[in-house]
Amino acid sequence: MFLSGLRPRSPRLWGAAALLITVAVPAAAVILGRGTHPAVATTDGMTHTTVEVSPSHCGQGWDRPVPGVQVFELHNTSDAAAEVYLQDPKSHAVYGEVEDIGPGTTRPLTVRLGKGTYAFKCVPDDADAVTGPTVRLTTGRSGPAAAPVTEHDLIPPAIAYQKWVGGGLDDVVRLTTELRDTIDRRDLDGARTAWLPAHLEYERMGAAYDAFGEADGQINGTDAGLPDGVHDKDFTGFHRIEYGLWHGESAGSLRAPAAALVKAVTALRDDWAQTRMDPAQLGRRAHEILENTVQFELTGRTDYGSGSNLATARANLDGTREVLSRLRPLLTSRYADLTGLDKELDRAQDTLDGFHHGGRWAPLDELTRMQRESVDAVLDDVVERLASVATLCDPRRTM
Repeated sequence: MFLSGLRPRSPRLWGAAALLITVAVPAAAVILGRGTHPAVATTDGMTHTTVEVSPSHCGQGWDRPVPGVQVFELHNTSDAAAEVYLQDPKSHAVYGEVEDIGPGTTRPLTVRLGKGTYAFKCVPDDADAVTGPTVRLTTGRSGPAAAPVTEHDLIPPAIAYQKWVGGGLDDVVRLTTELRDTIDRRDLDGARTAWLPAHLEYERMGAAYDAFGEADGQINGTDAGLPDGVHDKDFTGFHRIEYGLWHGESAGSLRAPAAALVKAVTALRDDWAQTRMDPAQLGRRAHEILENTVQFELTGRTDYGSGSNLATARANLDGTREVLSRLRPLLTSRYADLTGLDKELDRAQDTLDGFHHGGRWAPLDELTRMQRESVDAVLDDVVERLASVATLCDPRRTM
């Protein structure tokens, strides 16, 4: 299901598996103002240090470095929002970051520090980045760091993925044409057989949905928000045909929706060469594909009669792998648990394939409670791991 799963941007920490971690901080631990601020130990057992965020005083306030897990209270004293990185000033490897710190706002950043060299980089909106003073620690073991990814780094994988989508759209046009032809012949049994391969081929291209624009709604939209629901004139595409095929509609009533679907996918295919995907979104899309799968496919919200949600989930898994295959050169040196992600993807694939027998996919309502919990658990775990991919591949300003 091509639906946006964007979330507000938030504090991020490169944890053991580069997962996102935020920590609630007692208000009493925040010490505001300029100049030198002492480190403060609080009831949570961690050291809290206030660090200034501004073009003229970036990183000031941290002059008593200690190893271990600690919380930096990043206080923006400027009149513009800013993002802040804690990095190695020589290699630019990032240990943690907080985005969208508003003027006068204090936001926490939790990191584990050890032997190494550190500096805060303040990146104000619409202004040059500023690097604060260098701080050195001679003891302890730090958490992992990752070299920042730039938009330039993401251009080659985005181009490669876009070319793959172009080939996939050729297949979608071919398969939807076969679906239309079976309906034109009034072969509804054949149409029910032809519907699923066409739909799954489209679903495999999940990372491109934003670039598809309004065409995606025409091709793969649901009846959500339509005044007349499944009977609304604006309910079109794969799910409109699915509803008709599995709810006793005549071939005559489905000829126009099938013709419109072929027209829409053909126009999308023909215009694709002039379309430009945003390279900066590629890592986020890798996460959103399966995030949306959990939200819409595993809940049955997109089932209009075919009972093929698990098949769609499997196609979405294929789509996720396609994106990751293009991002892998960037992730190999940045994602410490990439092997673990690969294993979980394999486990998710095996789990889903276990519900495909004799050319038929089990509908969700045939699964036992234990089976449903097993599917939910494995895909939830993959989605959590893919959040790290989105974080690591989010492009950062280096200047």
